[in-house]
This record gives sequence, C-alpha cells and structure tokens, in this order.
Amino acid sequence: MARLSLFDSPFLLGFEEFERTLDRISKMPTEGYPPYNIEQVGQDRLRISLAVAGFAEADLSIQVEDRQLVVRGKQPEDGERVYLHRGIAARQFQRSFVLADGIEVEAAELDNGMLHIDLVRPEPQAQIKTVKIKSGASRSKRGKAIDVDAEPL
Repeated sequence: MARLSLFDSPFLLGFEEFERTLDRISKMPTEGYPPYNIEQVGQDRLRISLAVAGFAEADLSIQVEDRQLVVRGKQPEDGERVYLHRGIAARQFQRSFVLADGIEVEAAELDNGMLHIDLVRPEPQAQIKTVKIKSGASRSKRGKAIDVDAEPL
C-alpha cells in the first residue's frame, strides 16, 4: 500500500526535508520526564524551561545534533546513602526538540532546579531573484559546439 504524504502536491517542490522532520517528530518518545515549558519571550526569542531538580550543572549536557536540540541528564550513582523511602526520581533522561532552520541556541542557565535554554529566531530576509528569459533563437545557437581548429577526418 502506498504511503500518503502531506507534501504530495505538484506545487510543493523540495519539501522532502520537512516530511523527514515530521517523521522524526512522530517517532520521538512521549515520556513526560522531565516536565518542560516552551514560552515566547520576545518577537524572535523562545525559552525552553525544564524542571531538573536534583541535577547539578555537571550532570547535564545540551547539544545541537542535526537541527535537533538534545538535553541529557545523568546523576552519578551514590552508593553511600541508605534510603528508607525514595520518592525523588534520580534517573537519567534525554529530551529532544526539533529546531527549524535558522533557530540558534543562545544561552543556557541552571537556576533553582530549572534549566532555561534561550533560543533566538533571526528574522528571515526576503529574497527576490530575477531570472533572465532567453529566446528560442539563442538556444539553437547553443546546440553543438563546433571546434574550428579540429583537423578533418
């Protein structure tokens, strides 16, 4: 059975990358840990805030991999503690966010158990390109090249 595509229109040329991005998003795990917020803090600015209580700066890493923001957290094992009750999760996590073209990670800050990641989205510049139209007569002149200096066979 053929797969239906959102971009299966003759008017949408070159949108294969968008389709691959949508596939990647749909296959991402939907685990809810750690919880996060995404807010718009300016016309061209975004902020992702993750609740990472219990994680130190050294336990966290932020990387941009192939237009994907990946936040990882891993706490070192503490074999010296004996818990009578353990209700605070101390597990590793990986949270991914797909970034649109042009979005850049500007800064990250860990503050009171919240990891804030600031993103900036530069304003797209309008591009206008004029394509010169050649007439059919100039096209026929471009046909086969004749080498004037070639010796006859």
